[in-house]
Amino acid sequence: MDFPSRLLLLLEVVELGSFTNVAEQRNVDRSVISKHISRLEDELGVRLLNRTTRSLSLTAAGNEMVNQAKSLRDLLSNTHRLAQNYHAEPRGVLRITSTTLFGRQYVQQAVQTFQQQYPEVDIELRLEDRVVDMVREGFDIGFRIGKPKDSSLITRKVARSRLLIVASPDFIEKYGNINTIEQLESLPATVYSAPGLVIDKFGYLNENNESRSFQLKVAYRVNDVEMITQSAVAGNTLAVVTAQMIENEILDGKLIPIMTQLNLDDFGTFYAVYPHRDAPIKTKLFIDTLKAIIGDDVPVWEKHIPGFANMYGRT
Repeated sequence: MDFPSRLLLLLEVVELGSFTNVAEQRNVDRSVISKHISRLEDELGVRLLNRTTRSLSLTAAGNEMVNQAKSLRDLLSNTHRLAQNYHAEPRGVLRITSTTLFGRQYVQQAVQTFQQQYPEVDIELRLEDRVVDMVREGFDIGFRIGKPKDSSLITRKVARSRLLIVASPDFIEKYGNINTIEQLESLPATVYSAPGLVIDKFGYLNENNESRSFQLKVAYRVNDVEMITQSAVAGNTLAVVTAQMIENEILDGKLIPIMTQLNLDDFGTFYAVYPHRDAPIKTKLFIDTLKAIIGDDVPVWEKHIPGFANMYGRT
């Protein structure tokens, strides 16, 4: 391992928090990592880390070296990216992260189309609903709802994500027509729930264009968005879902949009996010491929809902 590699190793130790974590990720013995960090300290002639049996902390010199390592990582990344843009055809590895349902429905389809056209690009797709550190984890593109909090990331709008309220014919037969917020809040509902997050409250505009919200009466919490729709189809609960979550359930009569006169807030916007403005051509071409599948103005998933353009305050 040469000096630049050891400097980047120091950065990795700091970001992952310990020699042990780095050793596990690299599939080497912990002593190998410790040896290279000690060698780096010898080469620089300064102590970089304060070591105890339980923790590591940076010295003042170590903090400066970590900043230099970050600059080195950015320089190397930019150099590779610029070189890729001079290839006649996109090539190399494209690492993508996406929310699970969106990835299954549309990113996977884009991968298949993209690789038919650009067979020299190898793709890694990671589906997960947690917030991903794009730079540290080495992803080229991420697909998420809402703009990222990290302002250094570049964003490109992919599609809007509108909400609707659905119930099965059996549910409506049991409880009757649902026309008021009071009725809506009194009936059993399925909602998305994960550690630290329960989505059971939604915004709307009242007849005076004032912002209000309603809170569902939660009967079933689940951390998989596909199961929210399935639960509503089963007829025990109603659900507030995004249009993207609907496939053929409404066309097949299994679900019915209710309270369509309500002026619902949008759930958000799907964005493609990537670390650098001068992204490799393969990154830009993949986003273009996905956009062609989804559509520019009206997302393809809204076409599964007859009359949706005039529902929920869009008249």
